[in-house]
Amino acid sequence: MDWQLLDSDRDLFHRELDSFVPARVFDAHAHLYEAAQFHPQSPPLVASGPASVGLDEYRRRIAELLPGRSVSGLFFGFPHPALDMERANGFVSAECASDSASRALMLVRPDMDPEFIRESVRRFRFAGLKCYHTYAAHQPTFEAPIFSYLPEPQMEIAHQERLAVTLHLVRPRALADPANQHAIRHYAGRYPDARLVLAHAARGFNPHHTIEGIETLRGLRNIWCDTSAVTEAGAIEAIARTLGVDRLLFGSDFPVSHMRGRAVAIGDSFLWLSPANVDFTAAYAHVQPAWVGLESLRTLKLAAFHLHLSDTQIEDIFYRSAQALLGI
Repeated sequence: MDWQLLDSDRDLFHRELDSFVPARVFDAHAHLYEAAQFHPQSPPLVASGPASVGLDEYRRRIAELLPGRSVSGLFFGFPHPALDMERANGFVSAECASDSASRALMLVRPDMDPEFIRESVRRFRFAGLKCYHTYAAHQPTFEAPIFSYLPEPQMEIAHQERLAVTLHLVRPRALADPANQHAIRHYAGRYPDARLVLAHAARGFNPHHTIEGIETLRGLRNIWCDTSAVTEAGAIEAIARTLGVDRLLFGSDFPVSHMRGRAVAIGDSFLWLSPANVDFTAAYAHVQPAWVGLESLRTLKLAAFHLHLSDTQIEDIFYRSAQALLGI
């Protein structure tokens, strides 16, 4: 059921979200890719969707989620151990070159030479870097410390070139983990001209982790958080109250946006509920799961309601703050 737009999805957007989402949107977390970039095989979500998602195909697909909106974004490849990273970076750079309102990030591995990164950023006009834990030597990578997949020499390049860095936290407790807090504070303090974007509301799929840890980042003005794929409002609310509403950036996490289900906090972790692990044809036949992208938009709307945000602040989250961050 991934990728398939249902009447229930259309109804949900028009009933709950059409009056909330502004006419202009900047998607601060989205992936462009080709299935052929993965060897020996692409991940299941990629394999079940379009063979190639450049900017035109992205816009066609995101219009299913955000009908009638003018959308640009911050794009990068789909990080995966099977990805041909050099090919993916070239593809994303070429796609974004055609749109002056969009930007591209360079996928990086921790073993990449910093000067190679600098040269590539300048040559392909990348706005920043995208690191990911699956490229860390530390095993298991889900336990990887930030320094193992975003090494300090790469942060120094980001500082010198004034780049954005999108960082997906791992370790079981995400921002509540003292090692993650230390690394973020160290990087933000030592490299003030680098701009850290903590993906998924500082990986707040369990909002209690972000709520517990966000106070340690208070006052750091080179940190932002995107809202991509987050389906519990508490993390978004904690970021807005502690760092400021202007530190929040809307993100879809396309193509994850087009999966069905949602992440639910449970105990000291979280669980993705989807047709892959819940039998919606039996006891839950009356339940029709929505796309993750719709659930995430509803969550952002709920947070905005709890925070009493103005229309201007909501527009900032959906496009102005990202444009200011990236100099668009």
